[in-house]
Amino acid sequence: MIKQNNKLNTNTTDQQPTVKNLFAGSLVVIIIAITPLLFYSYKSFPDVKIWETSFFTAETAFRSWFDYTWYLANKIIPLLLLFIWFFTCKHWWHWILLIPIGMYSFQIWGLIQENEGVDEIELYYVFPIMMIVVPSVYLIRAKLFNTLRGTDLKAFEEELGANKTLFQQLKDLFR
Repeated sequence: MIKQNNKLNTNTTDQQPTVKNLFAGSLVVIIIAITPLLFYSYKSFPDVKIWETSFFTAETAFRSWFDYTWYLANKIIPLLLLFIWFFTCKHWWHWILLIPIGMYSFQIWGLIQENEGVDEIELYYVFPIMMIVVPSVYLIRAKLFNTLRGTDLKAFEEELGANKTLFQQLKDLFR
């Protein structure tokens, strides 16, 4: 098997960072760096069910605003980091990140709606996403490896149709 050279060619001028690239990269770095601060911001909310200030009065279906924002922080921060990973990843498999992105999105939607069964129903919504994304990613992988190995699709179909033991199937997954 021929390995690709993944080293950057430093002689080309199109690889030079631009002001736009530096700004976008700096923004991503700052967002990642402040995620602990964003996560622990839930500690600034009161431990009461009805939050009264001179500007507004708000009530939550949860035990307290402290608990509600704790749940939200535990969903929003991983979702934010998954979005950054998805949009900055250059690997072929980055589409599989849509599954946890969908899961966290549905969990946040359940929290915003203040449903009683938090983290219970989103599997029904994520499963159709999985039914589309997982086979698609596997087909992308199969086409890439098929191209790299130089085999044709008939050999690939024969390999898929062959009866193999569980150990042989696991071994083929990691080769």
